[in-house]
Amino acid sequence: MCIWIDGSYNWSINSCILNHIFDSLQKQGTVEDVYKRELEVKFKIKSFKIGAGKPIVYMNKADAVKLNINIGDRVEVSINKRKSIGIVDVAESYFNPGELGASHLIISELKVKSGDRVELEIVPVPKSSLLLRKKAFCKEYTKKEIDLIIKDIVDDKLTEAEIAFFISGVYHCGMTEKETAYLTESIYKNGNIINWRSSKIADKHSIGGVPGNRTTPLVVSICASAGIKMPKTSSRAITTAAGTADVIESVADIDFPIAKLKRIVNKTNACLAWGGSLGLAPADDKLIQVEKIIHLDPESQLIASILAKKLAAGSKYVLIDIPYGEGAKVSKKGAKKLKKKFKNIAKHFKLKLETVLTDGSQPIGNGVGPLLEIKDLLRVLSRNNPPKDLEDKAIKLAAIILEMIGKTKKGKGQKLAREILDSGKALKKFEQIIKAQNGSLKNLKRAKFVKRIESKSSGNVRKIRNQEINHLARLAGSPVNKAAGLFLHVHKGQKIKKGQILIEIHAESKDKLNQAIRFFKSSEAIEIK
Repeated sequence: MCIWIDGSYNWSINSCILNHIFDSLQKQGTVEDVYKRELEVKFKIKSFKIGAGKPIVYMNKADAVKLNINIGDRVEVSINKRKSIGIVDVAESYFNPGELGASHLIISELKVKSGDRVELEIVPVPKSSLLLRKKAFCKEYTKKEIDLIIKDIVDDKLTEAEIAFFISGVYHCGMTEKETAYLTESIYKNGNIINWRSSKIADKHSIGGVPGNRTTPLVVSICASAGIKMPKTSSRAITTAAGTADVIESVADIDFPIAKLKRIVNKTNACLAWGGSLGLAPADDKLIQVEKIIHLDPESQLIASILAKKLAAGSKYVLIDIPYGEGAKVSKKGAKKLKKKFKNIAKHFKLKLETVLTDGSQPIGNGVGPLLEIKDLLRVLSRNNPPKDLEDKAIKLAAIILEMIGKTKKGKGQKLAREILDSGKALKKFEQIIKAQNGSLKNLKRAKFVKRIESKSSGNVRKIRNQEINHLARLAGSPVNKAAGLFLHVHKGQKIKKGQILIEIHAESKDKLNQAIRFFKSSEAIEIK
């Protein structure tokens, strides 16, 4: 059907034709730019405060009907040669005919204000959108196809629904080693890349899933004290109650431009920053946002995500911590397979990579939640009643990096790491990094409400279930409320008596505290027999 509107042709296409296109994808493995809808009309921007976190264009329903624009269509908004692509949403009454609203991402990109006149053009469904169903039928992607998908994710040409479809297809069918290498390369090259003068830049990463387990700041502080450069960029929580970025944010700034980050690293040998603001692997950030919504984390995407960010950060030596066991992301068998895949993909990029398989069947440390985990870190660094499991794991991981870089002989890394920790050098280094990031470790806040829960029976702690502990800490308000979370008084295998304290729940409101208490009482987060 062809409709004449304001001197432009507007082609519409029905779902039957789209299905035919998708079906032909399976057979052909290629995509043609089958149709294009073009329409240019002028609108006036009406400003209103909305973040959305994604590029959304809002318009009056009458305009949408007149122009044959549907919710979810892609449009390009332009002014003075500046362009931005957004997804259409329709408002019944807030906008008058001829007015457009836009989310913060589009407003800032176009540098427009209320009253500015912009041009609106309907853009075609991108070729990458038509490629998405290919993986749903377990077909292998070419490098060119993966590049196209990732570039369009970065450019906001794909909707969240389409990205979810891509992730689901990858989760269902997996990717070959070649595809995963293509995905890694495409993710890191479609973003900023940090270059360093030194060739001995180190990094450490855990695949996550284990509550607490805040070894990264300890490893970074130990290694930086030994003269190793570690520009550590971390993510916020995906499946746990807090990510390293959430934890450090409770005491310091984590959001820096690349130039500032480099100054911090050149001064202290390290940083503990959030990767999301640096433009490193932006496609990965968008993929992670959708993974959180659909609760899927495909293995190939996990590998590509981690390695792409290490490559983008300029790392040459990388240590990957793979926790395994009941309640962890992978079993021991799965961990061994994942280790092999990491090694194989790293070879494509000449990365010097080591992996370590660790027990992930229970939380590591006592604190679960940003400030509670900071307190664990300070207990280890200041040698003041440290959580032994957290300390031992951090020393083990730091030792591997010290040996990889050549700071000590093979087999001597743990001795050196412990000496650095016992000497107080690691504490001073951590304090230096926090200060360089405009932070302070003084007057650490305590949550307004704290509830201690006692054991109703004597026995042995048989299990501490990671997923329940993570969920419990989130119910208490972590990681948004920095002081919220849990303090574990027991660990697996420990003998306990009736009336002994099992756990403390920390919350900033009575509602969150009571919600967490109810969940704990109805769950088997801590199993005693």
